[in-house]
Amino acid sequence: MLVVNTSSNSYFGKIILFLILAIATFLLFKNILPPRLFPEKVTVTNNIVMDSLAIAAQSDTTAMVVEAQNTDSIQGEAGQMEEVDANFDPALKSDGYQNLKRFYAKLHNLEQTQSGTVRVAYFGDSMNDGDYIVQDVRSEFQSDYGGEGVGFVAVSSLSAGARGSISHQFSKNWYSQSFLKVKKPSRPFGIDGQVFFAKDPSQTYWVRYKAQSQLHSTALNNPTLFYGSSRNEKGYVTIKADKDSVHSKPLEPNKLLNTLKLTPHNAKSLQVDFHRADSIPIYGLNFDDGRGVHVDNFSTRGNSGLPLSILSPALMNAFDNVLNYDLVVLHYGANVLGYGSLNYNWYEKNMTTVVNNLRQCFPNADILIISTADKASKIEGVMQTDPAVTPLAKAQRNYARKTSSGYINLYDLMGGNGSMVKWVDNHLAGKDYTHFNGAGSKKIAKLIYGEIDNGYKKYKTNR
Repeated sequence: MLVVNTSSNSYFGKIILFLILAIATFLLFKNILPPRLFPEKVTVTNNIVMDSLAIAAQSDTTAMVVEAQNTDSIQGEAGQMEEVDANFDPALKSDGYQNLKRFYAKLHNLEQTQSGTVRVAYFGDSMNDGDYIVQDVRSEFQSDYGGEGVGFVAVSSLSAGARGSISHQFSKNWYSQSFLKVKKPSRPFGIDGQVFFAKDPSQTYWVRYKAQSQLHSTALNNPTLFYGSSRNEKGYVTIKADKDSVHSKPLEPNKLLNTLKLTPHNAKSLQVDFHRADSIPIYGLNFDDGRGVHVDNFSTRGNSGLPLSILSPALMNAFDNVLNYDLVVLHYGANVLGYGSLNYNWYEKNMTTVVNNLRQCFPNADILIISTADKASKIEGVMQTDPAVTPLAKAQRNYARKTSSGYINLYDLMGGNGSMVKWVDNHLAGKDYTHFNGAGSKKIAKLIYGEIDNGYKKYKTNR
């Protein structure tokens, strides 16, 4: 009689199952463990998606910048080479406030006359997701100089549900194109790098906004729709503001950029339905009271900043003619840490091209560069500042100087080497050791605003 040792079979079966699970787990987590454990030719940190332009630029070995010993050359507007003093420190607390003279002059006029407006375009990445940092910079400006409203808001956003400065909902049938994924859109990208379409005329597409209780954002001030050109003359919107009855307005897409004031008064809530609007590019809505300072958040997850080089100057000029920008802020860095290289000459060169394009897009605006924050990685078993942080911040300082932009070193402001670990320990940043939480974002905003204000004080002293 054959006797089967079932306990032995069960034991070996469990071992085999354990080994299979261990191998599967290893393969799964290989892609999300610290990149130094598994070096690749181009590596990306586990919590960040990178735009295609950054990958292409980093892979282009010809995108290297050779610095002269005492001077640097940049391409002027007419194509001539301009010399830049290498001893000029672009930091606002040093020489860099001079690069924001036009912005500071507008701010000073607003302060003195209590009339007029100043507008800031704040471009960023996941650091500013959900209006983090930007909402508090906006609040600081508006508390000091006046102004109400959250500014420009897109049709849809990945972070809409997490945004506290405005409640934002939208139908799921919108067709969208983003400059992170598409280089040649069917219509030019809007000011935030996106364009939206209500493609199926048999369907209704809608957006819904509701004011929140945040300071200076308690109403939907002067809601205005921005949309592009099309031959479609049949499109229209229906609007319901607060408890008002629904009314309709036609869309007249006869110019490169068109605006439509949706209600004659401020509202607490607003729903806009789009009908027969196929082929009409829809960009978003603006909410501001037409006075004081307004700060628009144009953040996009995964953005290195390089896609700003493909914004259309013609369309941006049209936006600028309506919104009148005085300062453009570029707050990037998180998405260019983690390549496994400490050479950021490629980024310096390509972001110089970005700034040159933005000067064509917003010719009356000064430009402010905010460096990468600290980021911690596990190296030899210890969480510490990633070696790429310092060279990236240096590259950002270099292109700020070369493009006559202002510069804020956020890495130094938050404490320099090892600071992110301290911020995480103090419950000011997430366990990814990259992004700030709500409390941390508020503190970062105060640091940034303080640097801008210090530059303004230097401007007033030396003007």
